[in-house]
Amino acid sequence: MENYYRELVGFLSARLGNAQAAEDVVHDAYVRVLERSSDEPIAQPRAFLYRTALNLVIDGHRRSSLRQAEPLEVLDSEERFYSPSPQLLMDHDQRLDMLQKALAELPAACRECFLLRKIEGLSHPEIAERLGVSRSVVEKHIVNAMKHCRIRIRQWDNA
Repeated sequence: MENYYRELVGFLSARLGNAQAAEDVVHDAYVRVLERSSDEPIAQPRAFLYRTALNLVIDGHRRSSLRQAEPLEVLDSEERFYSPSPQLLMDHDQRLDMLQKALAELPAACRECFLLRKIEGLSHPEIAERLGVSRSVVEKHIVNAMKHCRIRIRQWDNA
C-alpha cells in the first residue's frame, strides 16, 4: 500500500488545494488502514485507501462547516467565560505526558521527522532536505510515529 502514498497525496492536493493538508489526511488514512481490527485481507487496497482518505476529508469538512455555523458572538462569549475544569486540565496534562512518553520510545530519526512535521509545520521535502534523507523515508517515519503514538496511548488508556 505504500506504493500509493504520493499518488494519493497528489490526488487530494488537487482537490483540497493544500499539499500539507493532503499529507495530513493521507497519514491519518494510512494509520486507520494499518490499525483496522479485521484480519481479513483487503481485496482492493488502492480503492480501500482512497475511500478511507476521502471519508476523512468529508468528516473534516463536516466538522469545519459545523464550526463555521456558530455566530461569532456566541463563540466570543463562550470563550470569555470558559474555564476548563481541573479534571479536564489534568486529563489534558496526562495525554501530553503519554504522548511525550510514546515519542521518547521512537528512534531519534522517526521522532525528529514527526516533530518537524507536526510541531514546526515543515513539508516532507523540507524535512528530507534538512535531515539529508529521501522523502519516502520521511513519509514512512511520520506514519510509523503516528501509528506508534496511537497504539501506546490506547494501551495506556485501557490499562
